[in-house]
Amino acid sequence: MPVAASAIYFLNLRGDVLINRLYRDDVGGNMVDAFRTHIMQTKELGTCPVRQIGGCSFLYMRISNVYIVIVVSSNANVACAFKFVVEAVALFKSYFGGAFDEDAIRNNFVLIYELLDEIMDFGYPQNLSPEILKLYITQEGVRSPFSSKPSDKPVPNATLQVTGAVGWRREGLVYKKNEVFLDIVESVNLLMSSKGSVLRCDVTGKILMKCFLSGMPDLKLGLNDKIGLEKESQLKSRPIKSGKTIELDDVTFHQCVNLTRFNSEKTVSFVPPDGEFELMKYRITEGVNLPFRVLPTIKELGRTRMEVNVKVKSVFGAKMFALGVVVKVPVPKQTAKTSFQVTSGRAKYNASIDCLVWKIRKFPGQTESTMSAEVELISTMAEKKSWTRPPIQMEFQVPMFTASGLRVRFLKVWEKSGYNTVEWVRYITKAGSYEIRC
Repeated sequence: MPVAASAIYFLNLRGDVLINRLYRDDVGGNMVDAFRTHIMQTKELGTCPVRQIGGCSFLYMRISNVYIVIVVSSNANVACAFKFVVEAVALFKSYFGGAFDEDAIRNNFVLIYELLDEIMDFGYPQNLSPEILKLYITQEGVRSPFSSKPSDKPVPNATLQVTGAVGWRREGLVYKKNEVFLDIVESVNLLMSSKGSVLRCDVTGKILMKCFLSGMPDLKLGLNDKIGLEKESQLKSRPIKSGKTIELDDVTFHQCVNLTRFNSEKTVSFVPPDGEFELMKYRITEGVNLPFRVLPTIKELGRTRMEVNVKVKSVFGAKMFALGVVVKVPVPKQTAKTSFQVTSGRAKYNASIDCLVWKIRKFPGQTESTMSAEVELISTMAEKKSWTRPPIQMEFQVPMFTASGLRVRFLKVWEKSGYNTVEWVRYITKAGSYEIRC
């Protein structure tokens, strides 16, 4: 359900109303008094950003020295409401030269009212893109004297940009060198038992693009996803070529993607925004290629000594390598002294997090490294409970490797002028929550 906001208030830290806008008549004009009395004066602002008073809900956020409060009388989407606030603040900053505070609001009453009428209609969020709104709301805000951001000049063809299908890209872009940069960034989430069995494993990924293309190009992206390849084979009456296919779950796209074409042809077709943007997000739950295997052995020798042995094997290709590998092995709080032997990298005891931290700057593929440590503990009479071993945590980054197996089969760029395009594709796999119980 969308926001369906009944009113929006801008308050200073004292609770004075700087500016407000009522979108519905289902709440009274004195609702801000309830917020001031039951939330601000009771000093409960930092406990929860959503409060219910009577039959209304107050969703509030503090930006600089201003509180933005959205009042709703129905069961609204809270995430959508806060997303609206964040986007609205970014819009105001673009008009005010990068500043958003009490002074900026007092100096731009007329402009703020005009923007509030455009970005929300009867309580439902509308277009909040600064590039689009500046095409027909050309009034310049009173800029802060501390802002060094240059003012954005409006671009022509406002009607096309506001009513057309490509509202995220303006016409007339020209580049001497037309380039497309595509990054597939994945995070591996793993929880492994002490016996080596996988308890939880998935990959969350996103495709980031940076486009420097002239005109209004039409791009088509092909991936090795199973559904897309099957649909392509049906349309072309060809069998699927051998190779790994993957199944994408929970896919979300940027607004530029043609969803009608995706549903019918299972191809990602889009007219990209200018510059950097996130094309899509996805999740993989099956067929995950783990980049590392961790084999820990921890022996408690009485109450004052421990032996820790950790072997890390890299499973990715021999021509690849991982960067910034960090292995954190938890130890008891009463650790007094440690000594290490490592085959590569450096290890030390970090008392602030009660962990043995083993760092390797560069870890080649198809190799293994080991760390052996002797830990001396302080014997205390008060410590009667047995030590519960937290899982070993791991951090890393592997360029040109995808744990999901996702690959870009093709990236086609078509533009009516027929210019040549340079495409750059990069793969990066990082550790999300990579934990091994010991």
